[in-house]
Amino acid sequence: MRVISGTARGRSLKPVPGMGTRPTTDKVKEALFSMIGPYFDGGYVLDLFAGTGGLGIEALSRGAGQGIFVDKDPKAVEVVKHNVQTAGVANRSEVYRNDAKRALKALAKRDIAFELIFLDPPYRLKDADELLEGMWNDGLISESAIIVVEHDSKHVYPNEIGPLYVWKKAEYGEIGVTVYRVYGQTEKEAAQEQDA
Repeated sequence: MRVISGTARGRSLKPVPGMGTRPTTDKVKEALFSMIGPYFDGGYVLDLFAGTGGLGIEALSRGAGQGIFVDKDPKAVEVVKHNVQTAGVANRSEVYRNDAKRALKALAKRDIAFELIFLDPPYRLKDADELLEGMWNDGLISESAIIVVEHDSKHVYPNEIGPLYVWKKAEYGEIGVTVYRVYGQTEKEAAQEQDA
């Protein structure tokens, strides 16, 4: 596992010991960032079920401004702290040990709207849509945000979650990726015309 592109390109990332986390492979990560980027211009990135922190670190390496990493596993938190140091992005990273829902409640009090959000929960969790609805209602999703949900490829998330719509989708074997954006007026009008 390594950083694929940007300022930290080629740096190796440490995996989380044990089998509790399933890091996104380099191949999937490369395809994912080709789909959503490949580069960014500042803004906050949230890596909510961080695991190794690989997705958030890749985004920071490719130009995202500040990263917030959350995981409830103490081993994962230690690994993320190590990996942000290795990648040279520790000064732009905050790493928290917390449950996703509690972390989002705390972040909602800070008046941050994220430009880039990675939700890569353990495969048994299928409630990313509920989390996203809550995040939108709490003002955590910016109008121009890109939201990446990784899930079991057999699970299908809805085409719309509040003002979010499925922008892109891909499957890599057992891994499904659904990417959401926020409806702008033009997309909304286009969708309404199609429905008419």
